[in-house]
Amino acid sequence: MSHAAPVFTLQIERSGDTAIAHCRGRLVAGETNNLYLPVSKMLPDIKRLVLDLSDVTFMDSMGLGTLVRLYVSAKSNGCKLELIHLGKRIRQLLGVAGLLNIFTVIGEQGIPLKF
Repeated sequence: MSHAAPVFTLQIERSGDTAIAHCRGRLVAGETNNLYLPVSKMLPDIKRLVLDLSDVTFMDSMGLGTLVRLYVSAKSNGCKLELIHLGKRIRQLLGVAGLLNIFTVIGEQGIPLKF
């Protein structure tokens, strides 16, 4: 019997006071702490956090809520949170929820990010 691939995985790159969190998979209920916990622990030590959502295939309301929680936590730690590589579906979800204007969105899908 083969093991199912993890629903959501996270890979973090750090350079100085900037961190990029490469998110992959489905950011859904039951998986959100796999993003929130490791990223929120870094917030006191960094000034800029970039969430790379290029490999996020689906996000539900819990995933959306986690982005908002991270935004609030980052702001209270003096850290700037940016989103990069929003897929069409994620962009629509943020738009419908009225959240597109609170997040700083940088770059588009397919454009590499430089520190």
